[in-house]
Amino acid sequence: MDKITVENINHPGKSERVNAEKYNAMRSALLAVLAENSEPLESKTIGHAVRPLLPDDLFPGGATSGWWIKTVQLDLEAKGILARTATKPLRFFLTRRDSDA
Repeated sequence: MDKITVENINHPGKSERVNAEKYNAMRSALLAVLAENSEPLESKTIGHAVRPLLPDDLFPGGATSGWWIKTVQLDLEAKGILARTATKPLRFFLTRRDSDA
């Protein structure tokens, strides 16, 4: 199994290695959902929107998708691709398009 290194906006300088196939599948789904929307989206909305885009062999019935959404979200925030609003409930939006990433 290939691994990819991810960062966490809440813990600068700390990184973890995770399953690259699952990370890339979730990253693609998350970026697709956010790219389709001009307004920032709440986590719950993102969760519902990404599930149909995920391969069932990696996320059977959406299993573990919540953890992967959060992992990818925190990594993309650390990389400056994604940002959150300052108000609650938190909403997330792209700061730049994936082709720029």
